[in-house]
Amino acid sequence: MYMSRVEIDTKNIGNFRKLTHVGAYHSWVEESFPSEVEQNQRLRHLWRIDYLKDRKYLILVSENKPDMKKLEKYGVSGSAVTKKYDNFLNSLKDGQILNFRLVANPVHVVSKNGRHYRYPHITIDQQKNWLSSRAEKKGFRFLKNSNDNISSNESFEIVKRDKVILKKGSKNIKLSRVSFEGLLEITDVDLFRKMLIDGIGKEKAFGMGLMTVIPRR
Repeated sequence: MYMSRVEIDTKNIGNFRKLTHVGAYHSWVEESFPSEVEQNQRLRHLWRIDYLKDRKYLILVSENKPDMKKLEKYGVSGSAVTKKYDNFLNSLKDGQILNFRLVANPVHVVSKNGRHYRYPHITIDQQKNWLSSRAEKKGFRFLKNSNDNISSNESFEIVKRDKVILKKGSKNIKLSRVSFEGLLEITDVDLFRKMLIDGIGKEKAFGMGLMTVIPRR
């Protein structure tokens, strides 16, 4: 496994205008693996958009190493970096406490007349409950952090909520995107590693579901 990052070139107006919807980012990610495209492979690539001060980054987790030149197609020249992710994944252990960041698409399914419809969770409580309900099955639990000014009983919070556009033909579909940050403890390291690789929730092809973690000092 590999984790890669590239700074998105927001100053190149011509290129940046092409990134008007998450489908364009998806295509950029897929094109960064030309050998997979040639072999008609459909490997999953988890990705998300991150912000650091006034800079915008594309972060990517993949089974294969991306082509650095292709990864910089809409990026700042020389900013693409990649590293083996396996060593970090293998260093994780049960009981370890980590800071995390997750960008996800919290939704629920409603059945009507024998058909199933997917709807986004709207409120902050619904979105937080969505994540809490998945923790155990994904190999972790949340901890209360008395040093953080978090009002809930769990040590995570929503730091950003917005909607992104996915173009499908002539239709513009709005996807709910929620960014979570906080503190967790690994309870089943095998399940947890699998979640870091496979992602969590829906719309993984369109910038959702990637959790990154940093060991708490």
